[in-house]
Amino acid sequence: MDPIEPLGALPVFFKLHDREVFLAGDGGGTLWKAELLCAAGARVKLFSTSPHAEAIAAAARLPSVKLEARRWRDHDLDGVALAILDAGDTEEARSFVAAARKRGMPVNVVDRPEFCDFAFGVIVNRSPLLLAISTGGAAPVFGQALRARLEALLPRALAAWASAAQQWRQRLAPLGLDFRQRRTFWEQFSDLALRAGERAPSEADFAALAEAERLTTAPSRGRVTLVGAGPGDPDLLTLKAVRALQSADVILYDALIAPQALEMARREAQRIDVGKRAGTASPGQSEITAEMIALARQGKRVVRLKGGDPGVFGRASQEVAAAHAAGVEIEIIPGVTAAFAAAAELQLSLTDRDLAPRLQFVTLHDRDGETPELCWPALVDANATTAIYMGARKWRPFAERLIAEGLDPATPAVYMENIGRPDSRRIAAPLHELADALAGQAGAGPALILYGSAFSAREEKA
Repeated sequence: MDPIEPLGALPVFFKLHDREVFLAGDGGGTLWKAELLCAAGARVKLFSTSPHAEAIAAAARLPSVKLEARRWRDHDLDGVALAILDAGDTEEARSFVAAARKRGMPVNVVDRPEFCDFAFGVIVNRSPLLLAISTGGAAPVFGQALRARLEALLPRALAAWASAAQQWRQRLAPLGLDFRQRRTFWEQFSDLALRAGERAPSEADFAALAEAERLTTAPSRGRVTLVGAGPGDPDLLTLKAVRALQSADVILYDALIAPQALEMARREAQRIDVGKRAGTASPGQSEITAEMIALARQGKRVVRLKGGDPGVFGRASQEVAAAHAAGVEIEIIPGVTAAFAAAAELQLSLTDRDLAPRLQFVTLHDRDGETPELCWPALVDANATTAIYMGARKWRPFAERLIAEGLDPATPAVYMENIGRPDSRRIAAPLHELADALAGQAGAGPALILYGSAFSAREEKA
């Protein structure tokens, strides 16, 4: 076993139900700590030499807080579990620490880490599930930022799942399950809680999980989740997408997935590059689908991570059909498609009420890489915003055909590459000039070409 890396402090969870805690101070933080201690079930002895109105109101509202309007004395520390002081000066802090440690209790002096035996961390509360974050007092704002991220990731209903775990542990005992069955139960409980954590658990969940025969003989059921990774910026991943990545056993990812998106996955997840790259040997769609199904049949939780949205030129229908045919559970988690990210980057509406009442997505590549049959009357409508996916290499003949079919050559168009990433770039030009502007300029990154009257609004802004 690898040694544990050094810790700045030992993270522990201290049970305070019906135990007495000493708290003294006149600062605003004292009241917050009183509320926190009461939430943990403590009885709080609160001392304040000049209690303000909020402290008096809190003491009246919280029956477990006993407020005394005087300076604390040494004997007030007798018999308490913890001692906390918002010190007026260094001498008071020293005297408090000496009195508390003489009685063998842990102490905390607010904002004086040199006097503290323990610190208050930032809390993510899904009680009885609790997460605490500490930066060792170095960067409290950083801790708050991490808390905000975790609050967004963890559904509120996980509290109900944690409560159910407490109750169901007792109910398992009479069922006579052996060690392997109990472990299987909790593995499948955890899997279900992470997948269905946005709802509370039900009695039917317990009955299904606790079926002894299934726990003994049934193989672990794998599943597939098609996840849209968006255009590249990892901050555009949905919360549901991040949760899927963090519960995956295997991730099959496309060539254009940003490395930062893969970093969202749990460390133990196997990562398999199945990206298609022009001019190089790449796995075919049938190979990717077969591998995805085979891994799921092994009991793996498989994430198929796709750029943009799985339902927009992402071959989702083929993979869904294969999963259904194989009896494999499958789910789709949508992502931000490139056209929407492009609109955000350009700061305009793709469906401007005055200029573009219609939006259309078009690809110039069919299943075999050929140009598909296209509806040219729709494509030459300048009052529609048209987004061309996978079309940079075929843009010149496509633009020439648009003009031949009647589209105004001066229709504004824009080429956008690596949308939403630090290395994003764009080339704007009238439709008939864009092909020349792209000559030798188009890169290898994911690209999108958009055209229509809506982009004249961008020109007016510029």
